[in-house]
Amino acid sequence: MTTYWRRLQEIGSERGSLCVGIDPHPSLLAAWGLPCDASGLERLSRDLVAALGDVVAVFKPQSAFFEAYGSAGVAVLERVLADIAGTGALSILDAKRGDIGSTMEAYADAYLADGSPLAADAVTVSPYLGFGSLAPAFERAHQYARGVYVLARTSNQEGAQVQLALTDDNSVVQAIIDAATEANHFSRQRAIGLVVGGTHASLGCDVSNFNGSILVPGIGFQGGRMSDLPAIFGDAVDQVLPVVGRGVLSAGPDPSALRGKVAELLEAAIA
Repeated sequence: MTTYWRRLQEIGSERGSLCVGIDPHPSLLAAWGLPCDASGLERLSRDLVAALGDVVAVFKPQSAFFEAYGSAGVAVLERVLADIAGTGALSILDAKRGDIGSTMEAYADAYLADGSPLAADAVTVSPYLGFGSLAPAFERAHQYARGVYVLARTSNQEGAQVQLALTDDNSVVQAIIDAATEANHFSRQRAIGLVVGGTHASLGCDVSNFNGSILVPGIGFQGGRMSDLPAIFGDAVDQVLPVVGRGVLSAGPDPSALRGKVAELLEAAIA
């Protein structure tokens, strides 16, 4: 099986390094002229994938916006994930799950195991019950050639309270980065990525030796800019996968406007 890291490199080389977030806020549904219900959710999400699926490398559906509509919303999420796969793009399901023991195994099976209707190419997880608690997700990712993005230095300011806290040896976030680096060395799959926000003037941690994908939210509405990424990430900038959600969706629903916005963002990334 081709690893997630390899698939990501290949499609990034072909389409450029950009991840479009599928974040169907109620205000965006209204701006698209759609009802704030499961039918509007489906129309926006699937129309977005149809408009951009041949030019965008990665889509990141935010699970919460689908779960908000109950079983009907989750069913829409299943169809959106299938649509993304059908375009050849990759999917990262933004679920931020984290638990222990059999519960973490169940999450891993739901989002990473072949045959699950909610399986994506990668999923976001939280390590703040201990990095080792995520072992089931890592095991499924290696088994099924998928990816796992571990929350490290998130885009929200409140995250610093936990992430930059000091341990005996280092900061909490640095311990997470170092553990992910070691796990990737051991597996040789580079399946474990990091979530590091693009909203910080200084990260407060060192990603220069990290050996996987770095998912970077916070571009656009949260204040991050594509042009700032080289200064923030330094030598690791080639591993960065920037995420833009509302900044793209707000250009819709016209497909040509959506494609124009993506072209603009990709040009900014190259510049």
